[in-house]
Amino acid sequence: MTTGLVSEKGQITLPASARRKLGIQPQSRVEILVREGEIVIRPLKTISEVAGVFHRYARNGSPDWDAEREAAERAVARQMADE
Repeated sequence: MTTGLVSEKGQITLPASARRKLGIQPQSRVEILVREGEIVIRPLKTISEVAGVFHRYARNGSPDWDAEREAAERAVARQMADE
């Protein structure tokens, strides 16, 4: 287990071993989640790191983005109705 110290300004220095393991460099963006009595810090991906994520849509030419948007809207509406 690695520990850290919270400064008077509320800042925490992430240990070098944790930064190396997760690829967190100076000026990297991180997501901070608070849940069930814990704080989770995880790195966010940059645009260049997620390049090609939509590659599967381009297999047979351009995707039908209107149809994709409508499908996503229906999925969100179903999820909201279930809650």
